[in-house]
Amino acid sequence: MTDNIKPVMEGVFKTSPSPTLVGGYCPACGNKYFPKPAVCPHCLEPVQDAELSPFGTLHSFTVVRVKPPYGLPQPYAVGYVDLEGDNLRVFGLLDAGMIPNLAIGQRVVLDIAPIGVDSAGKECLRYYFRLPGRGKP
Repeated sequence: MTDNIKPVMEGVFKTSPSPTLVGGYCPACGNKYFPKPAVCPHCLEPVQDAELSPFGTLHSFTVVRVKPPYGLPQPYAVGYVDLEGDNLRVFGLLDAGMIPNLAIGQRVVLDIAPIGVDSAGKECLRYYFRLPGRGKP
C-alpha cells in the first residue's frame, strides 16, 4: 500500500523491516543525533548513519487546533519523545487518535504512515509516535 508513496524527507526513516528513524552516531565522542548532521557538532568528526530505537517515552506535547498545514489531521498533536537507550530526545507528530488520552510519561512507539501531503501536494509518508498496540491512523 505504501510502496509507491514517497517519504516527506529522504533519509530520515526506514520503513522495513520495521519502522525506524535514521539518525547519526559519532564514533569519536559517542553522541547520537537526529536528524543526522554532516559532522558531529560536538567534536566536528564525521558522523555515521545510526538506526534509533523505535520505543520511547512522551516527554512533552501540545495539541494544535488551528487549521493544519500540509493536509495534517485537525486537530493534530506534536511532542518530544525520549528514545529508549539512545540518550536522545526527538520531535515528531503524535497519533491524532490518541489526543484525548495523551499524558506525559506515556510509552510510545514509532510508526510510519501516509499522513498529509508534501510541498507539491502529493501524499507522503511521515513518521509519528503512537501508543503500543494501537494500529495505524
